Amino acid sequence: MWWVIAVVAVVVAIATYFTWLAARVDRLHARAAAAYATLDAHLVRRAAAAVALAEAAQLPTLMYAARIALDAAPDDREVAENDLTRHLRTVDGAPQDVLEQLVQVSRRVALARQVHNDVVRDALAVRRRPLIRLFRLARKHPRPAYFDVDDPSLT
Repeated sequence: MWWVIAVVAVVVAIATYFTWLAARVDRLHARAAAAYATLDAHLVRRAAAAVALAEAAQLPTLMYAARIALDAAPDDREVAENDLTRHLRTVDGAPQDVLEQLVQVSRRVALARQVHNDVVRDALAVRRRPLIRLFRLARKHPRPAYFDVDDPSLT
């Protein structure tokens, strides 16, 4: 009779471990989605600040790049943000208050991108674990991706 209790205890322990693993995968993917949403919001704020800077300094090429970054689809976001960053690096002679606002927003973008990439790294590491792959515990979540853009050197 004691072996029945031992088998039930082992099965319950294994089931608890797999439930914990599945919940961890869910939490990490939810954090990755939230980090991407935060990064996207900061990128929109930076593009809006770039539009304000372009209007204040009367820079039509920066205005065009900022508008493209504002309207970019998620698949084209990295390319548009890299183009905006290249245009931001060429800005000189802009009003100091608008430029300072853009610097603050760019710092937040850099921090949000770092947080997002850290969470993606953690989620991808969990997805590579053998038990996660064997039992396909991450199958309902899309694979998170790093967001790689150049950080503007405005400071």
